[in-house]
Amino acid sequence: MSTGHACVDVYQGTVAALVPYFVAERAYSYAAASGVVLAASLLSSLVQPLFGVLTDRWAMPWLLPLSALAAGAGVALSGVTGSYGLTLAVVAVSGVGVAAYHPEAARVARAVAAGRHTAMSWFSFGGNAGFALAPLLVLAVMGVGGLGASPLLAVPAVLGAVLCAVAVRSAGPGTGGADARPAAGFDDWPSFLRLSGAVVCRSVVFVGLGAFVSLYVRQRTGGGEVAGTAALFVLYAGGAVGTLAGGRLAERYGRLAVVRRSYTLTVLAVAGLVLVPGPAVYLFTALTSAGLYVPFSLHLTLAQDLLPRRTGTASGVTLGLAVSVGGLAAPAIGALADATSLRTALLPLIALPALGRLLLHGLRDPAPPMTTAAERPTAPDRAER
Repeated sequence: MSTGHACVDVYQGTVAALVPYFVAERAYSYAAASGVVLAASLLSSLVQPLFGVLTDRWAMPWLLPLSALAAGAGVALSGVTGSYGLTLAVVAVSGVGVAAYHPEAARVARAVAAGRHTAMSWFSFGGNAGFALAPLLVLAVMGVGGLGASPLLAVPAVLGAVLCAVAVRSAGPGTGGADARPAAGFDDWPSFLRLSGAVVCRSVVFVGLGAFVSLYVRQRTGGGEVAGTAALFVLYAGGAVGTLAGGRLAERYGRLAVVRRSYTLTVLAVAGLVLVPGPAVYLFTALTSAGLYVPFSLHLTLAQDLLPRRTGTASGVTLGLAVSVGGLAAPAIGALADATSLRTALLPLIALPALGRLLLHGLRDPAPPMTTAAERPTAPDRAER
């Protein structure tokens, strides 16, 4: 499941990684380039909760390989379309594929993980590893023939579809419809909405930096494609490590304690990334990555435990917000950059993690419910209660 997750989420990372090439080869403005990010995010953020609701009612393991193929097809076609409108359309198809994948994949992974934070962090690690590999994949493919070589980007989708089909088959009855019934428990909607607000703040920072950090680092360091790609790789690769660290830290200190401290770290790290000149930008990019990614899988398990009767909905909303909704803010960042400067446009990103930290203040950590027959009891987190 983790490797299949990587093969799907590489397509979320590739959209941001393609932005500099759209600017260079098609002369897109910042606003137009960020519109491509929006196209990948808008439909995804809207339909992912819908797929979560469907997952709450029916198990749909067949959806995993199909959605992997859709995610790859849209990105693969984005470099060979003949117009801006068609580019937006095919990237939107990719976003829908990503949206369809996540709620069902999270349900299956939760069943297999038996409620363990470390196991779920491995599932999230796969997705974040896909993000990390995306800039390197795009750099390699664009080196072959520029945007015209984009059909080669379909290879991970085919591999992901095969891996997802094998994983679901191997997981056995634990992924079937009988085990998809809602658990007993109380759905804490007010706390879930507060958590979702924090995730939105995190999402805008993540997507905004994902779309523009490559171009920004090129400007700040005077480097070329390699310098920008290196910064984007650091942003994503640090997340793969941070996700695993988040699961282990949560088992030791409690989920909410770790999540809150991560948001505090992110405020300081983003400030350093935007304001500190020179090569130190790479250090602050790595710290930003840690702050953004350590709570990534913890957001998911918290959401599922806050809505124990609607884990599919919780997964769809949380995972959709975590990446997709930030794309809604990308055109505003791009427009501000066109009107002022890229540095000025990135300044508001410093305040958002602080707002997210305020939303998490006083939130209580729910006891993890028994959601499937495959799960076994675990000791409650030692989080602030």
